[in-house]
Amino acid sequence: MSERKMKVGIVGAGRIAQTYAQVFAASDIAKVVGVADARRDAARAMAETLNCESFESHEAMAAAVQPEATVICTPPVTHPELCLFFLERGVHVLCEKPLAIDSASAREMLAAADRNGVKLTMASKFRYVDDVIRARSILLSGILGDLVLYESSFTAHVDMSGRWNSDPAVSGGGVLIDNGTHSLDMFRYLVGPLTEIQVIEGKRSQGLAVEETVHIFVRSTQGVMGSIDLSWTIQKDLDNYINIYGSHGTVSVGWKQSKYRQAGSRDWVVFGQGYNKLEAFQSQVNNFLRGIRGEEPLLIDSEDVLASVEAMEAGYRALQQSQWTRLGSLNVNAPAKDLTAVLA
Repeated sequence: MSERKMKVGIVGAGRIAQTYAQVFAASDIAKVVGVADARRDAARAMAETLNCESFESHEAMAAAVQPEATVICTPPVTHPELCLFFLERGVHVLCEKPLAIDSASAREMLAAADRNGVKLTMASKFRYVDDVIRARSILLSGILGDLVLYESSFTAHVDMSGRWNSDPAVSGGGVLIDNGTHSLDMFRYLVGPLTEIQVIEGKRSQGLAVEETVHIFVRSTQGVMGSIDLSWTIQKDLDNYINIYGSHGTVSVGWKQSKYRQAGSRDWVVFGQGYNKLEAFQSQVNNFLRGIRGEEPLLIDSEDVLASVEAMEAGYRALQQSQWTRLGSLNVNAPAKDLTAVLA
């Protein structure tokens, strides 16, 4: 296998698949042998750029070209059916995030991979960003002390009215499942497993059937607090998409530059040059392919995958059960010790 290019199939020829096409076109260890999409024109157009065959169904592609690995680039509700189809046939699978919209489906998919001795992993591009990986190394070194607060923001003004991402029957939710999958996976990767989550929804300015702006509060098993903003409606022009504050310093992961500063120091130390989408995808695909070849472990393993889906499930439960405490419910004239008792 190491002397020839691995045969890969791509299911779905939409926006995200275009980036995978760029990566595989330049790969020296894998070759796309088939593209499948119910929209035949879309499949044909992508196949032409990759010099491979196109198909109207994943079944036809599997039968004709017999891929060794497959990349699933379709909407979330289709993931279990498609992944199980290939896993049961001994084909390795890299599935776009979220792996599934419920943990029961995720467990079924992971069990199928284990049963058939093949690899299954979820795409989560920010895990493969060099700056994010370096930030984790800095945090683990202990030079920033005890981690206290995590902040993250993924916001942009995007018209979602005609996109499948805003159709709950196809996507499983709105911005929470779309951008939140990345955000919660980053929190877990950088500061540790989640133990608590609360989600507050903002205005639906676009009139969508799903949430378009949310604020997430999380807490790790080690007591690190997290605050995450997600929106398809507002644009926060921020240099950094992740800030983590420790008792002895701060680390910031940015779009164009990443840096850290220790407490007591006036100077920031630059350790990264920002986010490069194509490079992140290249690293993600290479990790998947090398994992299949036994050359390196998968960066996102079965535990990570299941934790991601479970976190999203908990997030939607929290969104539905959101509760606020009205200030009028507290006796503001009470003695301080009584008010403290109420707040406790």
